Amino acid sequence: MLPLIEVHVARFAELDVRTFHDLLRLRIDVFVVEQACPYPELDGRDVEPGTRHLWLTRDGDVVAYLRILADPDGVARIGRVVVAAAARGAGLAGRLMAEALALVGAGPCVLEAQTHLVGFYAGHGFTVSGADYVEDGIPHTPMRRAG
Repeated sequence: MLPLIEVHVARFAELDVRTFHDLLRLRIDVFVVEQACPYPELDGRDVEPGTRHLWLTRDGDVVAYLRILADPDGVARIGRVVVAAAARGAGLAGRLMAEALALVGAGPCVLEAQTHLVGFYAGHGFTVSGADYVEDGIPHTPMRRAG
């Protein structure tokens, strides 16, 4: 029997302390430790009223996460897309993006893709919207999905 994957969505004020800890731990384990990028993971945007946290759990453990920010111009911004190392290869990133885009709806949406993932995001309707750049030693590409 396959493990049950559950989808969760919450604003910051709706998160309990343990869940927020587990979400941050996943983000730090991958972005700071695995990718060796010492950067300020807590950027203040998690607590904004318009931010939605979306995560998947398997048997109660957080295995994938992203956040959807409400940018001042009304565009949704997807970021911090992450899948736990032990859970990769099971299609969770695709499921996470499908859930996020269902939440965003028909409006425009942007993200800053790690460049090696441009094809993955293109499969979800995003197109390159600017020049590549390097952030924290990792090549990134701005992308946009039209509304």
